[in-house]
Amino acid sequence: MQYVIIGGVAAGMSAAMEIYRTDDSAKITVLERGEDYSYGQCGLPYVVNGVIPSIDKVVARTVEQFRDKYGIDARIKTTVTGLDIEKQEVEALDLETEKPLRVPYDRLLIATGSDPIVPNWEGIGLPGIHAFKTMTDTKKLMEDLTDDKKDVTIVGGGYIGLEMAESFNTRGLKVRLIQREPQVAEIFDPEMAKFIQNEAERQGIEIILNESVQSFSGTDKVEEVRTDKASYQTDLVLLAIGVSPNTDFLKKTGIHMLRNGALIVNSYQETSISNIYAAGDCASHYNRVKKMNDHVPLGTTSNKQGRIAGANMAGHTMTFNGIVGTSIIKFCDLTLGRTGLSEKEAKALNLPYEVMASEARTHAGYYPGSEELHLKLLYHKETHKLLGGQIIGKKGVDKRIDVLATALYAGLTTPQLLDLDLGYAPPYNGVWDPIQQMVRKSGLV
Repeated sequence: MQYVIIGGVAAGMSAAMEIYRTDDSAKITVLERGEDYSYGQCGLPYVVNGVIPSIDKVVARTVEQFRDKYGIDARIKTTVTGLDIEKQEVEALDLETEKPLRVPYDRLLIATGSDPIVPNWEGIGLPGIHAFKTMTDTKKLMEDLTDDKKDVTIVGGGYIGLEMAESFNTRGLKVRLIQREPQVAEIFDPEMAKFIQNEAERQGIEIILNESVQSFSGTDKVEEVRTDKASYQTDLVLLAIGVSPNTDFLKKTGIHMLRNGALIVNSYQETSISNIYAAGDCASHYNRVKKMNDHVPLGTTSNKQGRIAGANMAGHTMTFNGIVGTSIIKFCDLTLGRTGLSEKEAKALNLPYEVMASEARTHAGYYPGSEELHLKLLYHKETHKLLGGQIIGKKGVDKRIDVLATALYAGLTTPQLLDLDLGYAPPYNGVWDPIQQMVRKSGLV
């Protein structure tokens, strides 16, 4: 059986290793357009600020390990240009020799991930303007962070924008973040985003809202960012506007896609075309709360979907049972956690919902060192089923957001949260967890 995988990072290599473990006679070929395999993209912001001392630390396995230890034909600098569905061949280009290739497959996995969005703004090609997604991007950025770079502008206030704002700020740079929306971190509701913005201001990070970037200018490098309202001098620009699935090369194949280009897959990671699978950032993700296909590109999901795709390709049936939309981020001294639906999402789905919100302490008030937590829950107005949660604080956020994610996965109602047998000792919690305190105050029980 000839297995071909397009993409050598999270989903692709999770699949390759599952095939290797499942099918002893497998012939596995991986086509990767970059130079690096199997690394943790989520760790890259911490390489920039030196928390992770070397970029090599985020590499799980090298290209040589896949080739020598596992017998995988792991290729680099090979970009895929199309598919011949009838012949079951991948059309590609060797970027070093510029020679076209055709690679036959019995089963194919598309794990091409997503690419940073780079608008066609005037001056976008000036040196000093960076996208940020890969190890190569990180190396180029760090090479450009010379001593004369003092003022950095980040365009986009999502997770990458916030993580990189902290990273640059830790390096002692003056950081400006421009967001065209009225808040940063749009996956949070506005009143929760205010805590993030307040933390940015406390750390000396300039947040500019409701301004849209129009162009860049400079002589030999970027020197100025122009928006629809003002202009700002800068030494370096980082684009963090978002990502889009890397699937343009498949548009003539007839594979079913979401509107944003993510490949629609079933629970076995199969696409609409026989013998072609997809996983990771380039694929759809079934959302258990929305009860529909979604696109939430995260490393956790990529690894899960890749493993499941590999197993099914090799004849071992496994299913991907969906996401609930959980994510967490460290931003300066805060931890930002969310799961399920925001109010914006609930409104878009026309769901009748109610909100409960409160502030609580991370552990027993009489035990020293407790910190404040800001909590918000959404629940169905009629069934009281939990719909989503958002928590922001200095510590204890990860524990509670995982409790809510588990409750969402299980389809619990908000009163049922009181029945959960959660860990308690004064240094870690109160006799009623902050989530349970909020439910008790709501009057639902």
